[in-house]
Amino acid sequence: MLANIVMVLGSYLLGALPVLLFIGRVRGFDLSEEEDLHMALWRKVGRLEGVLGILWDLGKGAICVLIVRALGFGLPAVATAGVAVVAGQMWPVFSRFDGEKGNSTGLAMALALAPIPLLIALIPILVGVIIRTAPRFFRSGQSVDERLKFGGPPSLSLPLGMAIGFVVLPLASWWLSEPIAVTIAFAALFILIMIRRLTADLRKDLKGAPNRKSILINRLLYDRSYL
Repeated sequence: MLANIVMVLGSYLLGALPVLLFIGRVRGFDLSEEEDLHMALWRKVGRLEGVLGILWDLGKGAICVLIVRALGFGLPAVATAGVAVVAGQMWPVFSRFDGEKGNSTGLAMALALAPIPLLIALIPILVGVIIRTAPRFFRSGQSVDERLKFGGPPSLSLPLGMAIGFVVLPLASWWLSEPIAVTIAFAALFILIMIRRLTADLRKDLKGAPNRKSILINRLLYDRSYL
């Protein structure tokens, strides 16, 4: 029992490590006020640093699951560790519990825990990515630098694709008869991501807002308060 508690706490702390902020500070940039650390690293610090940040967030999701599994913990504990590392990225104790969205770490965790359901869940996510990214690559007059620019104008397709993908993930797990611990972990992952979408800076957006219901719906579907 104690070993399980230590394992879950360690997984959370791994997810909470402010590595992206550290990378920025090493290069002389304070990214603590940035809304999207991946985009800030890529655009303000450098592409190499941006890639390192993405690899870290992907890596910790997968490595956490693989390490806990290698240590001989049962599948329920392994799945719990995966959820804990994502929760650590979303609500990191080292950054006043104000972290990232959990998408990249959650996808990597799912890949390590049960890859087949993830492949199904990736379909709507990839559709969202293509709809957002393709116009930039095929627009005439674009330089190579502009084509490789991280992010882009506000997009509805990508966050909607992500939301659908994380809905599909536990459903695909259940449909494929994955162990119940895996399906529960994927359902918990979806719930955490939706909670993070709903609550990130929510008080500021609701203050004086004429239509609070619209804000909540937009956050759930498109990860933003206003379209």
